[in-house]
Amino acid sequence: MAFVMVKCCFDSEIPLPDFVESVIQKCTDPGCCCGCCSALRPRYKRLVDNIFPVNPQDGLVKNNMEKLTFYSLSSPEKLDRIGEYLFQRASRDINRRRNGFVVIAMEAMDQLLVACHAQTLNLFVESFLKMIQKLLESSDPQLQILATQSFVRFANIEEDTPSYHRRYDFFVSKFSSMCHNDNSNIDLRDKIRMAGINGLQGVVRKTVSDDLVENIWEPVHMDKIVPSLLYNMQNSRYHVNEAHTPEPIHEERTDPPTLAETCMRELVGRASFGHIRSVLKPVLRSLSVH
Repeated sequence: MAFVMVKCCFDSEIPLPDFVESVIQKCTDPGCCCGCCSALRPRYKRLVDNIFPVNPQDGLVKNNMEKLTFYSLSSPEKLDRIGEYLFQRASRDINRRRNGFVVIAMEAMDQLLVACHAQTLNLFVESFLKMIQKLLESSDPQLQILATQSFVRFANIEEDTPSYHRRYDFFVSKFSSMCHNDNSNIDLRDKIRMAGINGLQGVVRKTVSDDLVENIWEPVHMDKIVPSLLYNMQNSRYHVNEAHTPEPIHEERTDPPTLAETCMRELVGRASFGHIRSVLKPVLRSLSVH
């Protein structure tokens, strides 16, 4: 028979005034036996805390996630606070290497992003992108891939209110670097590279569809995006001297070269007459180097 040790959050050596403040802001310990900790927190924090199971392997608590989603739809003005609180929790879990809880937090933000369509969504998106950036900055490749998948979902969502100030410099740089990953594990390397290519494709889609955001066609961006795609395209089996068996035409291939070629075609297709030069210059520069 197993016994589970429970503890009270007030069992601490921290001086009382400071500790009371920390309880109000940070008490999220599922092993706490003291109900007053929960009562001190705002409702949106309690709803967020309840979506996390005691064991991260159990996954997102779906019933409580539905309650959080309903609350977000009923009180859209709380979306920014919900997003910020989820980001804070995930940041702590990343620092503690509790990746299971990080995955749950990211899944919750994905669901809220899809479910909530309101003018206040912009405020939630800021926390969402901070979360994506935090995961991309981690050293764990799986978290980087997870973050990229969430970013791609976000890129395919049409926002009710365009953002006047949002910038994607970090994402262009990070996704481009992922395209050049040289991990010794070939399978993992290909997954990271494909995630980087998908991320660049998402950035292009998001920025081109919104005239109010930064100009993705500026050389500072194209000089990173285009060479990263070409780098993966040059590794295509059709450009290397090795024997291969032709695949059926109808069979789709999912590898970095094929994905990079698809992304490059889309990039050229989205470029207007005035912007096509921004794509061609890096291509010609790359050809002259190689």
